[in-house]
Amino acid sequence: MGDALEEALPVPDGANGYDMAAELFMARRSRIGAETVRRWARTLPRGAAVLDLGCGHGVPVSEVLIEEGLALYAVDASRRLVEEFRRRFPGVPVACERVEDSDFFRRTFDGAVAVGLMFLLPEDTQRGLIKRIAGLLHPGGRFLFTAPELPCMWTDVLTGRPSRSLGREEYEAIAAGAGLILAGTARDEGENHYFDFVKPPGS
Repeated sequence: MGDALEEALPVPDGANGYDMAAELFMARRSRIGAETVRRWARTLPRGAAVLDLGCGHGVPVSEVLIEEGLALYAVDASRRLVEEFRRRFPGVPVACERVEDSDFFRRTFDGAVAVGLMFLLPEDTQRGLIKRIAGLLHPGGRFLFTAPELPCMWTDVLTGRPSRSLGREEYEAIAAGAGLILAGTARDEGENHYFDFVKPPGS
């Protein structure tokens, strides 16, 4: 009976369900948002070091950052997605780690992106991640991430797990406490909302 119970229990997935849904994610991932990320990438000098958080298999976000001449580093918790990332971009450093556990290559960055990741994380993890990224950015560095502008909760369509946006007011407050200011917002062709935070020069 114990063996039967063990078989019935779900397999742990440290990638917020995306390791189990990796094949479906890769099949469905469109290029929505690619041009929004490209415009952001062009605010940074060529060769700037950028961290892609929740990089998945690298399409389209990592791909665009590489095309724009940035020195990319990537992190994702899904073993399967990281395998595919390495196949596509063999020269790019990528770590198979949860963002809340990663040492982020023990270095600093000129920019960081988190497209489709932030709202998958628990509230406290979101807050902690914004503070950690602020500490890793050089003065003038930028942090771009997606989340709905208003506070809300919903069910992720691929994993069936809860997603949550803390909303613009809360994200701005967390970022301000970490020394970041909101440089702007954007909305892509899929109606995804982007926050672009910057670490002021001289800070």
